[in-house]
Amino acid sequence: MNAGPAPGAGAEPLLSVRDLHVSYPVRGFRRPPAQVIKGVSLDVARGETVGLVGESGSGKTTLGRAVLGLAPVSAGQVLFEGRDIGRLSRAQRRSMARDVQVVFQDPYSSLNPAMTIEDVLSEPLLANGVRTGRETVRELLDAVHLPADAGSRLAREFSGGQRQRIAIARALALSPKLIICDEPTSALDLSTQARILDLLLEIQQRTEVSYLFITHDLAVVRAVSHRIAVLWHGELVEVGTAAQVSDAPHHPYTQRLQMAAPVADPVRQAARRDERRRLLQQDDWPALDQAAP
Repeated sequence: MNAGPAPGAGAEPLLSVRDLHVSYPVRGFRRPPAQVIKGVSLDVARGETVGLVGESGSGKTTLGRAVLGLAPVSAGQVLFEGRDIGRLSRAQRRSMARDVQVVFQDPYSSLNPAMTIEDVLSEPLLANGVRTGRETVRELLDAVHLPADAGSRLAREFSGGQRQRIAIARALALSPKLIICDEPTSALDLSTQARILDLLLEIQQRTEVSYLFITHDLAVVRAVSHRIAVLWHGELVEVGTAAQVSDAPHHPYTQRLQMAAPVADPVRQAARRDERRRLLQQDDWPALDQAAP
């Protein structure tokens, strides 16, 4: 399964990040704030998956937190359906939380071990004043292909892949328009990763939900994304269709990410390793940054 055709262009984006800057204070006398996100602009259309790719420390999770209203925006805007998240009142932000949900990286720590799965899935509904019952829980479990009796069990009774399905069901409980997927498959083995990616695609085809899919793995994001944005040191260095960025990357940092993905052929793998080593030794990246589209 793949992401299919990209949603039509021209309509107002569901999410629009405009010249976003995020800085954090640094301890020490008169030390300037640390800039984590530097002038990032990015749109996510309705029903679209945009993959945000970068290594650890690139700022991709901080960007996701800014969209959720959890990171300090020092300049720029995050617009959801045309509304500036930074200017919303507490009540308006709470209302918007129904439309923007998140699936975290670690399926082991993101679920309360003391709660039954029924309670886990009911919690966001009850917090938003939505009446719920066992039928609602069964529908959510069915949406992620888990048995109906899973609701009476605890999270520790499930495998990592099953727990991530439960986390996805929890994110779906309020019928959101956007789900931020923060490294949702990195803690899973390869076969389980593939099944979770197929599930996300199936859900998108059924509900037209949008995804901002955050990952360090270019191969993973290619399988689910319509477009890919590459983040390096808090700046976007390459944006394009999934095929363009994955198959013919322009920027050397993206090329390095591509070379890091393993392949089954040992000859090709050796060639990739040599090419990645060459890219790591380059010292002319700033000039290439200016040439990147």
